[in-house]
Amino acid sequence: MRSLSTLVAAAALALLAVPAWSAGDQDFELVNRTGYTIEQVYVSPIKAKDWQEDVLGRDVLDDGESVDIHFNKREEVCRWDLKVVYDDGEEAVWSDFNLCEVSRITIRYNRKSGETSADYG
Repeated sequence: MRSLSTLVAAAALALLAVPAWSAGDQDFELVNRTGYTIEQVYVSPIKAKDWQEDVLGRDVLDDGESVDIHFNKREEVCRWDLKVVYDDGEEAVWSDFNLCEVSRITIRYNRKSGETSADYG
């Protein structure tokens, strides 16, 4: 697996090829607290018809790790959907995050209930 710094760079390149110094209002940190490895992460505007490209590229997001996802500073859309795909193929989807107001999204899995949640702020 690549280092976390490589993961951050790959996410930035995959999502609009944005250098870190030209951060957009929608930039956020994604934290994996599920107990599982996330193999794919998709972030798409709420009106998009498809998920576009996996922002992790060839990397994965292990439990306990985080990745900074960067947007072009010219991006004006604030409302985005988020989809993660785990290493076993299971998916979790959330709709309508206002990324202009959110700086961190933490994904958690409750083994007792079998539910995946996203805390944000």
